[in-house]
Amino acid sequence: MNIRSLTRGDGVVIGAAVLLFIASFFDNYSYDGSVDGIDVPNLWENGPVLLSVVLAGLIAAGLVVAARALPQPLKVAGLELGSFGVAFAVFAAWSGLGNLIDPLGGLNSGSADSKLGAGTGLVLAFVATLIMAAAAVATPLVPALQGALIPAPKPVTPQPYGAQPPAGYGYPGAQQQPFAAQPQQPYAQQPAAAEFSPFWFAVPVARPLFSEDGAPSPVAELAPGTWYLAVEQRGAALVAQTQDGRRGVLQDTTGIQRGS
Repeated sequence: MNIRSLTRGDGVVIGAAVLLFIASFFDNYSYDGSVDGIDVPNLWENGPVLLSVVLAGLIAAGLVVAARALPQPLKVAGLELGSFGVAFAVFAAWSGLGNLIDPLGGLNSGSADSKLGAGTGLVLAFVATLIMAAAAVATPLVPALQGALIPAPKPVTPQPYGAQPPAGYGYPGAQQQPFAAQPQQPYAQQPAAAEFSPFWFAVPVARPLFSEDGAPSPVAELAPGTWYLAVEQRGAALVAQTQDGRRGVLQDTTGIQRGS
């Protein structure tokens, strides 16, 4: 898992999950009046709230973060994990609203001077799930939330073409085959290749890497917060290599951060 692929929106989801977990230890009900001999339960002691709000929200956060951090999208029944995460987050927020409006499920306390209402835990849980659902839905739509949560470290000066890339940037040198080992056409036949110098770069948002043979299906996804090595330029596109040695064409190079 690559934590550098997490976005600011994912950070909001993680923060909301932490708030939800803390809220689960607070009271489920509040009392308007004095009631002796009653132990007020927290959210873990209320089955419907536990399942539909607390656990649904925590599962949603886990799915959203896992979908972003995995190197390859994982699909279940044809849908990516992130889609399930968004659905769980929206469901948790909706359930939290229902419990907040009617915490007793239509019952009353049976006492004129002692009324039950939503407790601190229930209020905080609704706020947390609402923030989580909003961030999960908005992240693919709002560019400000798509930025890298952990900024990429500044790379060292790119080494000569054919040398192993330096360690420390998510690039496993042991798995990387030297570029010099790849067959190259004589420079006389490729005059443009002599003018290109490989360089490290990072993408501002997730970008697909397409096959060099022109196939429409991506071979990988470049994630923000990770440095990749550009090995060739084809017009406005770049041929890049991923951490595990896969090569492909990055067609959208707008806004990339180039290492010095």
